[in-house]
Formats: sequence, structure tokens, C-alpha cells
Amino acid sequence: MLANFNRMALGVAAALTLQLAHGATVNGVAIPEAAITDTLRAAQLPDTPPAREAIKQQLIARELFRQQAAKDKALEQRPDVQALLNEARNQVLTQAWLKDHIKPAPVSDAEVRARYDAIVASLGDKEYKARVIEVADDAAASAALARIKAGEDFGAVAQQVSLAPSKTAGGAMDWVSFKVPAQEGKTQNLPMPIAQAIASLPEGAITPAPVALGERRYLIKVDAVRPTQNPPFDTAAPGIRQALQAQALERATLALVTGLLSKAKITQ
Repeated sequence: MLANFNRMALGVAAALTLQLAHGATVNGVAIPEAAITDTLRAAQLPDTPPAREAIKQQLIARELFRQQAAKDKALEQRPDVQALLNEARNQVLTQAWLKDHIKPAPVSDAEVRARYDAIVASLGDKEYKARVIEVADDAAASAALARIKAGEDFGAVAQQVSLAPSKTAGGAMDWVSFKVPAQEGKTQNLPMPIAQAIASLPEGAITPAPVALGERRYLIKVDAVRPTQNPPFDTAAPGIRQALQAQALERATLALVTGLLSKAKITQ
């Protein structure tokens, strides 16, 4: 009998676990499995049992809060709450209207291929993996360079003194390729002085003197040089298409704004 009871208890526990894995109800309000999946995707989290459980608990808490707030009838009448509700309503309506009226031109396969070919044509024979330290003036540049010449690691100095966003990565930049000699506007968005310095350095070398760019000064190290490695078209195409779609969306949005401005009466 005890064995049978234990088996029954285990069966009930398993059934409850299975039920919970497929969602939950909170005071009779269902939290469907789809809501958990959608929240996971929106948060860009891996679809794993622990992640699903964590999201489910968050949704349960949110539903409990919502139910308690709904019971407070005076809450909705407060001026500050009314203002927030109106703002949220306006945002929802605005986003819905924009979705209906912004119609970017579709990106064709030919456009993706043309963009890929143009990118490949803009690259040089070599690509460089470099590090950069950006400082405010000559004195700071000289002090950083002296530390490096004395044996300190370039990346460690970058983390301590660089003003560039790459400081947390020790000044490391992405692989970059451009035709040599560098030409203005054809250096993959690198400022000309920095591109020229990178191209002039052998692998492992550091600029012997700071590179001036406006009021800032730069120390550059080339960690590695290799033949340019172009990704296959099929690999690069999704990213290129996404970039072209973003540009098409930007153009369509600008056209819509321009049209609305031309008809609007605006006083300042």
C-alpha cells in the first residue's frame, strides 16, 4: 500500500511539474506558454528550462501586481496616472500609424550582391588587427608611451588611460582592411592619420611618436597582419540585407516627415 501511495504521489508531482512547465494561472488568469516564449525571444535569452522558469516567475509576479493595481479604483483617477496612461495610449497609436504609413522599398537580391561586391572591391590585400590609446594631449601621450617603452603592456595602459570606447578591451579594434596608400574616404571610417599609421607599422610594432588628430593624441599598436579574408557571399548577405533594409527604412521615414512638414503649420 505504501509503495502504491508513493507511486501515486510521484505521479501527481510529475503531473503538476508538467502542468507548470506549460504555463501557469494566477487567480484564474492564464499565463500561456506563448507568452513565456515571446518574452524569452524579446529578451534574447536562450530557450532553456531554467530561463523559462525564471521568465514564468516574472510573468506571475507581473500579473499579481496588475491584479492588485486593478483593485485600486482610485488609482486610475490620479492626475499623474492619467498623464502616463494618455502618453502610453499616444505612443501605441503613433507606432501603429507609423507601421501603416512607413513603407520602405524592398531590398532586392541584386542590391545585396552589388553592395557585397562594392565592399570587397574597397578592401586592400591585407587586413590589420590594431590597438589604440587615445589621450587628451601631448603630455599624456608622452607619459603613456614612456610606460610602454619601459615594458608595460600596451593593452593594460590602454585600460588605464585611454579615452576611447575600446579602452575596456585594452584598446583592441576590429580587423580592418583598406587599400594602401590610404585614400580619404576609403579607410573603412578610420581617420586618415590613424589608417596611415596602421598601414605603416609591421606586425607587433607601436607608433614611435603619438599621432595627432585634432586636439587628441593617439598611440597605435598593430597586433597582427594577414591577407584579407573576405567572408563568402552567403555568409555576409544577411547582415548586408539588414543594413540595406535599415537604410531603406530611414529614407522612407525621412520622406514621410518631409511630406508632413510641408503640409504643417508650425510656429516657433
